Amino acid sequence: MRIGLITPEPGHPLLAGATALLAPEHRVEALDPGTATRLPGPPADVYLLKSRTPRALALAREAEALGAPVINSAAATELCQDRTAMAGLARGAGLPFAATRAYATLAELASGPPLAGPVVVKSHHSRRGDLVARVDDGARLAALVDEWAAEPVVVQEFAPNDGWDRKLWAIGDRVFAALRRSELSPGGRGPTLPLPLDELPPGWVELVRAVGEVFALDVYGVDVIAAAEGGEPLVVDINAFPGIRGQFGAPEALAALALHRGAHRTAPR
Repeated sequence: MRIGLITPEPGHPLLAGATALLAPEHRVEALDPGTATRLPGPPADVYLLKSRTPRALALAREAEALGAPVINSAAATELCQDRTAMAGLARGAGLPFAATRAYATLAELASGPPLAGPVVVKSHHSRRGDLVARVDDGARLAALVDEWAAEPVVVQEFAPNDGWDRKLWAIGDRVFAALRRSELSPGGRGPTLPLPLDELPPGWVELVRAVGEVFALDVYGVDVIAAAEGGEPLVVDINAFPGIRGQFGAPEALAALALHRGAHRTAPR
C-alpha cells in the first residue's frame, strides 16, 4: 500500500513512529505542501494531512477528488481553523463548548463597551503562533491592541477552573490523555503530565468520541477544562491532527488507521 504524508515535517515524532511501523511492508511518501502544487502522479491509497496551510488543503482536496481517503478530510481540517464555525457546530450539536462571539478585529473589540469580567481572547483563525490571552481589564486589552490591532478575534467568557487543561486526543477509536498547566493560568503554560484514562471523570471519553462524530474527524485533539462549579467538562478548543507527542501506542494507532482507511478507498469522483 502507498501512504502519503501531506506535511512539511515528516520527521515529526508521531509521523516518524507510524512510518517506521509501516515502511517494512508499505511505501510511505512525504509531500511537502510548501513546494508541491499538485500530486506527483497517481494518488496514494491514503493520505495523512498533517498541515493546515492553503496549499496543504488544496492537495488534500485533489486527492479526495481522485478517490483517495484523507485523514482528516480537507473540509474537517478547515472547519477546525474557524473558531466561530467550530463553536456554532459544537453548541448546535449539544456539546459543552464555551460560548463564543466574534469581532472583525481586536481594535473593534477594544473600541466597544468595556468587557465585563475576565474573558479569553483568541484569534478567529486557529494557527501556530495565534493569539490566545486572558483579558481581565482595559489595560490588558490595550496592551494586546498594540500588537494585534488588525487581528480578527473571538471572545469566550473565562470559566473559573483549576488552571489545568485536559489534553484529550483521539486516533480512530483510541483515546489518549494528558494534563497540561494552562497558558492562561497565573504561572503560564506548564509541563505536560501523564493522565491515565481511568482517572478521567465518567463520560469524558465518550465526549471526545462525540466530538469526532460531530466534526467528522479521525485524528484530533479536544482541550477540556473542568469548570470550578461541579467539575463539569467545558470544551475550549478542537484541533485537527495535533502532535500527540509522547503517548504510548499513538504511532501504532495511526499506522493501523492509515491501513484500514487505505483498504477502503473509493472510486474517483
